[in-house]
Amino acid sequence: MKKLDKLILGSFIGPFILTFLVVDFILLIVNMLKYFDEIFGKGLGFAIYAELIGYFVISISPMALPLAVLLSSLMTFGNLGEHFELTAIKSSGISLTRALRPIGIFAAVLTILAYLSNNYLVPKVNLKTFSLLYDIRTKSPSLDIKEGVFYAGIPNYSIKVNEKLDDIRLRDIIIYNHADGQGNLNVTLADSGRMETFMNDSYMKLTLYNGQNYKEARSTRGISEPPVEFSRTKFAENIMVFDLSAFQLNRTPEDLWSTNRAIKNIAQIKDGLDSIYSLVNDLKYQNYQTAEGIYPFFTRNRKLTPPAEIAERKAKDDTLRKLKILRERELNDSISSNLNTDDSVAIDSNQKAVEPTKISLETTVRSERADSILSQKLQRRKIDTAVQFTKQPEIISTVDTAGVGEKKPKVVRTTLLTDEEKARIDSLMYKQGYITNAVTMALNNSRNLKNTFNVKASQVDAHEREYRRYEIAWYQKYTQAIACFVMFLIGAPLGSIIKKGGLGLPVLISIIFFILFYMLSITGEKWAKEGLADPMLGTFFSNLCLVPFGLFFLRQARKDARLFEADFYTGILKKVKGAFQK
Repeated sequence: MKKLDKLILGSFIGPFILTFLVVDFILLIVNMLKYFDEIFGKGLGFAIYAELIGYFVISISPMALPLAVLLSSLMTFGNLGEHFELTAIKSSGISLTRALRPIGIFAAVLTILAYLSNNYLVPKVNLKTFSLLYDIRTKSPSLDIKEGVFYAGIPNYSIKVNEKLDDIRLRDIIIYNHADGQGNLNVTLADSGRMETFMNDSYMKLTLYNGQNYKEARSTRGISEPPVEFSRTKFAENIMVFDLSAFQLNRTPEDLWSTNRAIKNIAQIKDGLDSIYSLVNDLKYQNYQTAEGIYPFFTRNRKLTPPAEIAERKAKDDTLRKLKILRERELNDSISSNLNTDDSVAIDSNQKAVEPTKISLETTVRSERADSILSQKLQRRKIDTAVQFTKQPEIISTVDTAGVGEKKPKVVRTTLLTDEEKARIDSLMYKQGYITNAVTMALNNSRNLKNTFNVKASQVDAHEREYRRYEIAWYQKYTQAIACFVMFLIGAPLGSIIKKGGLGLPVLISIIFFILFYMLSITGEKWAKEGLADPMLGTFFSNLCLVPFGLFFLRQARKDARLFEADFYTGILKKVKGAFQK
């Protein structure tokens, strides 16, 4: 490594570490303020808060790295330009791009490390952060009974202490017991008492002295009901034990957060995308099946088949499900066979074991015989039925004529209906309301079909939205890492143009570009979530918009442009005025 590279890297590493810590601290404060009311005041120890802060610092580092690279590179080359070191480097025949190379290599390595951190470290830290934050938020506040105020922190109890001599001794105590859910019908009054915790603050013992307990049964709304039961108990000493388990920090299993996309790496996100796509494909396939069943008239001579890609995906998913079921069955059978090996019964030596192949052959022969017999019976029944219905009876009934005892056959009519007979049948149809009932039934079927399709469409839309969010989480692991190099591409040339170091103008410009980057990121991700743009395009939208700025500043820096000097713009105005005057 040459002395120039050591000089530039040495002047960059210090500001980078400092700015990274400052930016990380600012983002940490902003993040902690979101949960300030929910995580503080719970009586937790310093170790719990230190663990939570450590998780927050690692989880917000992907957002802090680009801003730190932008600010430190801008400050580094601004200081070099302000102290004329950059001018000396250029005068010695070294180009600006050569001077940018050491920090560019550092930014490229940092980009790779940021990607590895986003893919492997941050998901695990997010899992622990979500779990610990949930446990802290669900924990009840610390036990703090104040004078003259009803305290309802203990479940099913409301306690009021009018005077506290210290943390243990109390005077003038009122306790409402709401365990029965009947209101303020169970009241305990005491002149004094003692409040003590035991078993590692898991329980609280409240000893009451010289008091009374009033308990009244809840009255019904009947008019002629007898008076309700009322009891009054006087005591010299009464001990009440309260369960303080709600005030303890109970750690929930981390498996409850396994479905969150923020705790998945790229391989797990791809598995989630495949599962969501299978759900969407199944819903679309069911829509075709439902439509075919609801339209029997239109599907008598044709099939309402789904597209080839949906059918192929459905067949593939069904095959994979069957294979999974078979593997689970084989695994269960192997486990059960291993368990039954010790309890197996020995076969007598005189008995000959039947070979499995013979058993299978006998079973198949028997099943084939049974199937052939059943098919012959069904064929016979079909033939009999067909003969019965195709036979045209010439005589349907016999009629006794004039009491003579002779019966003449009644001949079946073969002529067509007359117009008068058709009109009479139609009038019966209309008078009985068959047409109206048919229209009402068709309308109800159409409405049911529409409602079914609307429900399925909303389900498909919800799954597709979740699919897009998974894609955004996938591409974010790349974009947040690439943003480090993009910010270097903006900050280093811009610092050589400004030629101002310190925390003045560089900080202002860095904040402006970082806010621009943040707004563009949010806008692109929103477009991607709503389906207005491709998730890849929406996620990379901020980087794609800022890369032209970096290339423009690099080109201007190589030409020693004076973009931030008033003389530069004054000369441009003079040229414009001269052009108009001519």
